[in-house]
Amino acid sequence: MAVEKVSVVFKLYCLAVMTLVAATYTVALRYTRTISSGDLYFSTTAVCITEVIKLILSLGMLAKETSSSVRFKNMLAEQIIYSPKELLKLSVPSLVYAVQNNMAFIALSNLDAAVYQVTYQLKIPCTALCTVLMLNRSLSRLQWFSVFMLCGGVTLVQWKPAEATKVQIEQNPFIGFMAIAVAVICSGFAGVYFEKVLKSSDTSLWVRNIQMYLSGIVVTLIGVFINDGEKVMEKGFFYGYTPWVCLVVLLASVGGLYTSVVVKYTDNIMKGFSAAAAIVLSTVASVLLFGLQITITFASGALLVCISIYLYGLPKQDTSTVARPDKATDSELKQKLINTSALQLPDHLLGLGLVK
Repeated sequence: MAVEKVSVVFKLYCLAVMTLVAATYTVALRYTRTISSGDLYFSTTAVCITEVIKLILSLGMLAKETSSSVRFKNMLAEQIIYSPKELLKLSVPSLVYAVQNNMAFIALSNLDAAVYQVTYQLKIPCTALCTVLMLNRSLSRLQWFSVFMLCGGVTLVQWKPAEATKVQIEQNPFIGFMAIAVAVICSGFAGVYFEKVLKSSDTSLWVRNIQMYLSGIVVTLIGVFINDGEKVMEKGFFYGYTPWVCLVVLLASVGGLYTSVVVKYTDNIMKGFSAAAAIVLSTVASVLLFGLQITITFASGALLVCISIYLYGLPKQDTSTVARPDKATDSELKQKLINTSALQLPDHLLGLGLVK
């Protein structure tokens, strides 16, 4: 795969910024949906505007990368206008993510919230499995252990009291579990598919982003009119927008760009660890800002998340290199025995070449 080499410092910087932006986004989103006064905006329009802003930012980054208006226009013409197959290739993640979101909604409607929280975290090991199968990578036993530890930690961090999960509507657990299975598979597949596309060619990251965001705009626009079409026509596309809502959209856009950079230069598993750390940070921030209480469950989950991040980052032990010194030692011992025997042989036998 064609992957540009970057420094460890740059990777850590991207992971840190992605984590902080995601945590800030979560806190700001909570404020706009629960605390902020005024008319509530349509979340579907915010998602659509986020895709538009990410497209604009990616165009700006591509213009900076090409550093020439002529090269910029040629790049757009060659990679976007005259490459419909590439556009279709990058429409796959957008469509799969749309399916994932709908399946998650169906699952939440048919499962107890506590069951949903636990089962939906299976997207973390599913992403790791897709990474192994689709990208031909290997994970050590310790890394697999840390992945499942992260899964458990995130579940505990997001755990809600049992009384909050009681519902009065009729549920179908079978449909719920089938939907959550599809959502989990979609989550793992879409992320790793995008990573494979990014790393399988020398095409610019920003070109790939532009290709994906173009299809993303179409998909999210369809979502707007399916879910909130009548209300949007009645009240307007930007109904309920405030400076805080604009901040949420901007944070989501910047976070999306950093996510693509993280996927390009690290992998989807690291993206998952970063997202888990963001959940912990945003919850701590919510305690300070909104007066939420930290429970033992949350503290235990946060500890598991931190430990899993540390364990996953440990270098792999190369067992093959451990065995080589032993082999070298055996050969050295054999050579010493030969040399010792040779020293004890008469000179006339050495001269005949019987001992080399």
